[in-house]
Amino acid sequence: MISTFFDVFAGHIEICQYVVMTPTPCCPPVLQGRLGKNDAEELAATFKALADPARLQLLSFIATQPDAEACVCHLIEPVGLSQPTVSHHLKLLHAAGLLERDKRGAWVWYRIRRDRLDALRAALSTAGVPAPRKAKRA
Repeated sequence: MISTFFDVFAGHIEICQYVVMTPTPCCPPVLQGRLGKNDAEELAATFKALADPARLQLLSFIATQPDAEACVCHLIEPVGLSQPTVSHHLKLLHAAGLLERDKRGAWVWYRIRRDRLDALRAALSTAGVPAPRKAKRA
């Protein structure tokens, strides 16, 4: 009965409403135009979350796990830090939008947000940026 309601309800939603649900990229391209203060602050905060060896190790470990997800209980040994410290790093990565988390029973599982990492990569893309001219030697 419930699935029938949702099937009927979904048929009445106009396609234009789905555009609002699409996640927006995090940042405008840095090298293709002048970056505003707010965009620069958001981009810097995200890179600051990445600018820590333990956080990079956590991202790498999670990304290489089956289904690209890992339980917090499995993240302590690989980085050699205490559980509270690992939880702190995961909290910062999640707040920066780089990880998703899902509570399953007593444990929290983390997944990489590939869309967010792709947006960061795109923000630093040199595509469309002219190559610098080589200086002529005298």
